[in-house]
Amino acid sequence: MAAAFHDRDGKIWFDGKMVDWRSANIHVLTHALHYAGSVFEGERVYGGQVFKLREHTQRLLDSAITMGYTIPYSLQQLEEATMEVIRTQKIVDGYVRPIAWRGSEMMGVAAQNNKIHVAIAVWEWPSYFDPEAKTKGIRLTMSKWKRPSPETAPVHAKASNLYAICTLGKHEAERAGFHDALMLDWRGQVAEATGANFFMVKNGEIHTPTPDCFLNGITRQTVIDLARSLNIKVIERAIMPDELKGAEEIFLTGTAAEVTAVGQIDALNFKVGPVTQKLAEAYSAEVRKPVAKAA
Repeated sequence: MAAAFHDRDGKIWFDGKMVDWRSANIHVLTHALHYAGSVFEGERVYGGQVFKLREHTQRLLDSAITMGYTIPYSLQQLEEATMEVIRTQKIVDGYVRPIAWRGSEMMGVAAQNNKIHVAIAVWEWPSYFDPEAKTKGIRLTMSKWKRPSPETAPVHAKASNLYAICTLGKHEAERAGFHDALMLDWRGQVAEATGANFFMVKNGEIHTPTPDCFLNGITRQTVIDLARSLNIKVIERAIMPDELKGAEEIFLTGTAAEVTAVGQIDALNFKVGPVTQKLAEAYSAEVRKPVAKAA
């Protein structure tokens, strides 16, 4: 079993400087711990380079604005800090977790005077789902938890408060013997899995829910662009649960999941088909392209 995340060797970038991994701690009265005000990113390192670092970093800054505060570092500073910690940790292929949060100056719903803290950690990263399961297609079950309306939550921020139902849904799925859960939205439309976007293949065309109440994932956008470059039609629309039984293929996308085939959703079974395989191969090639250096 891997070491617990609080008890590892190495360094974490914390409020502008490198600190020992085990010393990167916060106080028990940190506002974000009580009121779920943190924003974060998940990024992948391939061959020592972060895939779409600029897009992820900008989304972190934008998420903070949505949550009502400004991160006290520029996009360039955060990018440089990310690459510094990757070099310090000697990570070639891994995962990056930048996070920003309100501190402990005020305790209560109001937090206007709280300091904004930022940390960036990186570690080696295996497959999100079991490699064998990814080959055969993972197993999903429908979650009882639903994605909220944009009028009730900051649905377009990558904010910690939105992930409470994801943890609940995933734990329930795992206890029932599944890999993950599929979530509907408040209208009863198919939304996403607990940490990945949803795609369905019908008649050789790709259908995916319109991201109006969940994150329009960076991997999602990349895969849509790749599909269109391969002359595969992509349709963004409302998808109802009863449409799943007519799908030829189902797959998920995400920074951690990459492109992962789905073999089962409750009583429905699906094949790992050619569209999913083609996009998985195309995505694998895309993330490993050399990063162009600025002139």
